[in-house]
Amino acid sequence: MRPIIIFLLTLCLFSCKDDSKKQSKVTQEKGNAITLKYATGFSITKYSDHKKIEINSPWPNAKKTYKSILINGEHDVEWKDKSFYNKAKYPIQKIVVTSTTHLPALELLGVENTLVGFPGTNYISSEKIRTNVDNNTIRELGKNEGINTEVLLELNPDLVVGFGVNGTNKTFETIEKSGIPVLYNGDWVETSPLAKAEWIKFFGALYNKEREADSIFNVIEKNYLDAKELAKTVKNKPTVLSGAMHKDVWYLPSGTSPEAQILNDANVNYLWSDTTDKGSLALSFETVYNKAHDANLWLSPSYYNSLDALEKASQHYTKFDAFKQKQVYSFVNTTGATGGVLYYELGTARPDIILKDIIKVCHPDLLPDYQPYFFKPLQ
Repeated sequence: MRPIIIFLLTLCLFSCKDDSKKQSKVTQEKGNAITLKYATGFSITKYSDHKKIEINSPWPNAKKTYKSILINGEHDVEWKDKSFYNKAKYPIQKIVVTSTTHLPALELLGVENTLVGFPGTNYISSEKIRTNVDNNTIRELGKNEGINTEVLLELNPDLVVGFGVNGTNKTFETIEKSGIPVLYNGDWVETSPLAKAEWIKFFGALYNKEREADSIFNVIEKNYLDAKELAKTVKNKPTVLSGAMHKDVWYLPSGTSPEAQILNDANVNYLWSDTTDKGSLALSFETVYNKAHDANLWLSPSYYNSLDALEKASQHYTKFDAFKQKQVYSFVNTTGATGGVLYYELGTARPDIILKDIIKVCHPDLLPDYQPYFFKPLQ
């Protein structure tokens, strides 16, 4: 028995040394940061067998940075640093995402078949992903505010990509306690259109497709910047109104919002471009009417899908010149098979399409052969 005991002790000793080497290698190796041109809400550092992801703005005014570790599934690396929020293995084989804005990244990277569950499948508009929903390879998970954790745990995904408006989410806490990691996606917190789109690199890291994500983003960026340069050539800037009323308060984008930045890049005169408030502006009808009653164009009048719907909601809307001249444009009528609004799904990932749409609406001669994808005139 004594030789066996000595052998086992020796084996244990070498095993411990091996683990120590693995841990030492992971913690001491110098990593390479993924280049981000616009996005500020996350960072990714790559190492030989793992990646560090830091989400510093998962929601507005977040108090801490959420650090996660992604370990190469081909390596058996132990990670004992408890300062990290959670860990997962890559490349991801099964995923659950919780916002339609996450879906285009999966499709652009060609990994949409890894999606196994989603809260509110009726809102999905992507034809490829809808096919998977119809084939029951994507399970319905209920509502975002109360995900069906029983179904989710049954699916046992490698990772859940969530989003939140604050740090309190009991559903995500339950999921994490079950051993399924949750990574927060903060694309919606970014303050510029291209910064939002650059979050495709976040998904690229999950699937070990950093090169593909970088190439895709570079095309989107080039399309956007080319369209912006083209818009600079116009001499006449149409005046633009946006938004609509909700309970007698008119909500419209602040001049520093991504929506206003797109209008500025389209070289139009957005009448509230000089405002610096965070989030939306909340104004009275009188304030809006005094400034914009003779605006040339009215874009994105809330959820109203026709001129008749606007008139029925409030006779005040009919007083604007843009209404009288039928120069009201919206994205709400561009929908998927089950009624999901495509703008809300694809718009974050493809600001280049939005910018071209706005240029076509505001400067029709600049893009003579272009057909707007999201924005259509209200009838």
